[in-house]
Amino acid sequence: MSADSQPSALFINCSLSHDRSASHTLRLIERSAGIMKAEGLDVSIIHALDHVIPFGMATDMTEQGQDRDDWPSIQRRIDEADILVIGTPIWLGVKSSVATLVVERMYAGSAETNDRGQFRYYGKTAGCIVTGNEDGVKACSRDVLYAMAHIGYSIPPQPDCGWLGEIGPGPSYGDELDDGRPAGYDSEFTNKNTTIMTWNLIHMARMLRAEDGFPAHGNVADRWREVTNAEDQEVSSPLG
Repeated sequence: MSADSQPSALFINCSLSHDRSASHTLRLIERSAGIMKAEGLDVSIIHALDHVIPFGMATDMTEQGQDRDDWPSIQRRIDEADILVIGTPIWLGVKSSVATLVVERMYAGSAETNDRGQFRYYGKTAGCIVTGNEDGVKACSRDVLYAMAHIGYSIPPQPDCGWLGEIGPGPSYGDELDDGRPAGYDSEFTNKNTTIMTWNLIHMARMLRAEDGFPAHGNVADRWREVTNAEDQEVSSPLG
């Protein structure tokens, strides 16, 4: 794909609902995805629980004795996308176990390299969408976005958005309220942050495309000594 073509985006919904139509997180994902589609990006959404994804730190768990592993096909779609957005609900104040599983499986293959020798996720950008009825949007985003940055993704400014309902039992994002309105859809804060996050992801992806990815200087694992002359430098204690 040429540098002047539109980037592509993949959203992974890590809802704990097997019925995607019942996913509140998907409703906020669709708001961000709609902005990208209107801008001409190729956008797709994976509902993680539509797939069999075993636990384990391997790129294909059938090689570890599991009968089925859909992760390799998901990994191919991650590799093809310029933008990755992980959506997660909040449970017990943290991201869902499905989100943790997705991050772990991504991590399992993160040491593989691109054609420049950089780790595989270099040249891509990532964001995070969170919904729930308790505090934790920033904590969940922190966990996801740190993991994405650690394995090679470039993170733009304000790369997350979320919505929280009142603490305790009550309507979740998009549920119908007593007056017929969907909960959260009129939240200026959520709508503002969703829009800003989405555009910053688009801008970052376009900049990376224009620059042909992230420069391969000083970050190729098997050649790091070439740019630091580390073998010739004396390492001394800062305490003398």
